[in-house]
Amino acid sequence: QVQLVESGGGLVQAGGSLRLSCAASGRTFINYFMAWFRQAPGKEREFVAAISSSGGRTLYTDSVKGRFTISRDNAKDMVYLQMNSLKPEDTAVYYCTAAAANPGIYYAVPNRYDYWGQGTQVTVSS
Repeated sequence: QVQLVESGGGLVQAGGSLRLSCAASGRTFINYFMAWFRQAPGKEREFVAAISSSGGRTLYTDSVKGRFTISRDNAKDMVYLQMNSLKPEDTAVYYCTAAAANPGIYYAVPNRYDYWGQGTQVTVSS
């Protein structure tokens, strides 16, 4: 089992920044492929960003490229999502998730991930 706890969400004005953190505990963190998803009211959960177990590969959905940065610190069992130039359409609950096996080309598919955090709310006002 892996437990994931997100933090860092909040209310910010458009153009502002937030840094989300995800603390992992349980099994060996370094073995897991990690990602962030988000879900806005009335919408399906969508992929935001992912990072390989070593941190050497990162992936982003087109709408956040150039604005968001995913990173991890395997020594601290932490994953981060730095969000800059936030827009009202970024408003959602953000979830940290872990996959025991590299999802390959299916990195954007929620059911490829094994563990999920409880989510943290991000609200961007216009």
